[in-house]
Amino acid sequence: MKLVLDTNCYCDYAEGRPKIVELLAAFGDTLFIPTIVLGELRYGFMRGNRYEKNERILLEIIRKLDITVIDVSQEVTYKYGLIYLSLIRKGRKIPINDVWIAASCMTVGGTLLTRDQHFSEVEQIQSIIIDN
Repeated sequence: MKLVLDTNCYCDYAEGRPKIVELLAAFGDTLFIPTIVLGELRYGFMRGNRYEKNERILLEIIRKLDITVIDVSQEVTYKYGLIYLSLIRKGRKIPINDVWIAASCMTVGGTLLTRDQHFSEVEQIQSIIIDN
């Protein structure tokens, strides 16, 4: 299965939370992470006092798990437009970064692994929503 990691699930994996570690081991044949998630993570690293350590761990996890980074391409921007318009028409807004994450997921045909319930509003992607 192609799994796309949302920010919260990356954090759960980095912290060694068993549920996410087991899910990735069982179903993560191919793993992806959107550049938007990398931006959210690095913002968090910069706000804290362990930037270098967190950055090193991020790069190690990407390498160790052979995670492919999804860049914001022309195709992603098109998918973003489709998803955002669909949400607006339904009267269901989600955080704008999450629209980009969904568009990245749609572009690679992956299943989003997240804890955010609002991704259930995005009809264009499949998601696995983990309970807290």
